[in-house]
Amino acid sequence: MQVTVVGAGVVGLTAAVALTEAGHDVRVIARATGDATTSAVAGAIWLPFEVGPADAVIRWATRTRVWLEELARSIPAAGVDVLEVVHAEAADAPPPFWAAAVPAVQRVTAPFPGAPAAYGFRAPRVDPRLHLPWLTAQLARPIEIADVARLTALPGDAVVNATGLGARALAGDDSLAARYGQVRVTAPGALDLGVTLSDDRDPDAMFYVIPRAARAGFAAEVVIGGCALPRPDHDPLAVDAAIDARIARQAQALDRAPGALVRTRAGLRPWRPTVRLERDPDDPRVIHDYGHGGGGYTLARGCAEDVVALLA
Repeated sequence: MQVTVVGAGVVGLTAAVALTEAGHDVRVIARATGDATTSAVAGAIWLPFEVGPADAVIRWATRTRVWLEELARSIPAAGVDVLEVVHAEAADAPPPFWAAAVPAVQRVTAPFPGAPAAYGFRAPRVDPRLHLPWLTAQLARPIEIADVARLTALPGDAVVNATGLGARALAGDDSLAARYGQVRVTAPGALDLGVTLSDDRDPDAMFYVIPRAARAGFAAEVVIGGCALPRPDHDPLAVDAAIDARIARQAQALDRAPGALVRTRAGLRPWRPTVRLERDPDDPRVIHDYGHGGGGYTLARGCAEDVVALLA
């Protein structure tokens, strides 16, 4: 079957790779690739954030975690490994709903400044600097750079819409909205490169520390964020100095301080109350796969396998 995938972020590329593995003839069309995508800005730790519905997220996240862990064991070039995650919660909070997708979760007390308690577990981390090029290298042909105005005008027996925020216009979906995120990327300094810290209890002042190991020509670095704020789709992505200063203060309050600032980055997450993964009711040739919020790397492979199943 000839399949056209629209979008070259982690969701689109992972779907294209899964479809290629299933024997389909796949072409990918995208407005942007690599470092110009939202996926390149992501911290890219396995951790469901701002995604639903719960039952499907558990299934997609479980399958993606298993796949990523296998890549970590067998394909270093894919840019995946596994580390400890410490995820902050209120002192009396039950485990998050997605804990069902993790083999072992344990309570952690006094985990880091500002977090009264947390849950700890092991999970994959993905380095976009390697993973996005690796996914691209699995494709049978180069990505085509183009703007797509209408999904129905595209060639192929099937079209997969993995355009993230672009789906708002392409699918006429007003439930899709932008969530602004901003990070500081620093040298490691004294930070532990084997542990990720996460506190998303307050979207206005969320905080996370995601280390990246030195790999294949890339220096070790740490992604420190962040926020999840409603913004217009056309936000120019200028770095907000006040948010940057707040993130820096939170990082300096840690027992181990980060190193020098390398760069700042900003991006727009494609948020939707629930991920849309289904055939279009008006054109069954089109399969939608978008609205992953902050969970693109966490759900991509599970969603891709559902896309493949829809074409079986």
